[in-house]
Amino acid sequence: MMTSAPMPRHVAIVMDGNGRWAARRHMPRSFGHEQGVEALVRTVRACVVRGIAYLTVFAFSSENWKRPEEEVSGLMNLVLVAVSRYVRRLAEEGVRICIVGDRSRVSEKVRASWQEAEDATRHNSRLVLSVAFNYGGRWDMVQACRRLIEEGVSPEQVDEATVARYMALHHAPDPDLFIRTGGELRISNFLLWQAAYSELYFTDCLWPDFDEAELDRALAAYAARERRFGDVRPAVEPAPQAA
Repeated sequence: MMTSAPMPRHVAIVMDGNGRWAARRHMPRSFGHEQGVEALVRTVRACVVRGIAYLTVFAFSSENWKRPEEEVSGLMNLVLVAVSRYVRRLAEEGVRICIVGDRSRVSEKVRASWQEAEDATRHNSRLVLSVAFNYGGRWDMVQACRRLIEEGVSPEQVDEATVARYMALHHAPDPDLFIRTGGELRISNFLLWQAAYSELYFTDCLWPDFDEAELDRALAAYAARERRFGDVRPAVEPAPQAA
């Protein structure tokens, strides 16, 4: 475990590769998603141990409704199973759960389970786990603009700080480290606003195989980066040569 290297305050993860992981084992995609939940729980606990304060994961995108109906239905059922199986344990470990995304399209049963998870962990602060479900970065920007208009915010009041207060992830700082598993080299409409200056890290590891060692590799890569946020570092003067 890393202790002295710079540690990100907020890590965001695109959890990709569940289906391919299952296919390689000649198992249904649902089995890969189940193992993906196990990987998420491992990662949450690893982040707690390392002192990471915020973890945001991409669980279901607004584009994932295009998947086969059977798979989507299985994912919804998996939400219910995961809440009943893990929320109490995570609550005892100081994890606060927040759901971010458009809740209007999911069933009342799923919405109720999300509310249960949020209520059970509301007062925790050791780690904030934000689960992006039926979420898209463009949707996030649109809903923020709509809320600004609905609340009568004048154009003169609109700046980056104001917009940020209306984004779905307003309760967390922008992610320092953005990880994508599964080998794809894109961010797939995840946290488009918030990831403006995130350090990007891509790995071929399929999500169900993600563990503490994989997390530490990502953290080591992050620690080696020089974060300038558009600024430049002062040039280092060369040491004078001996006469």
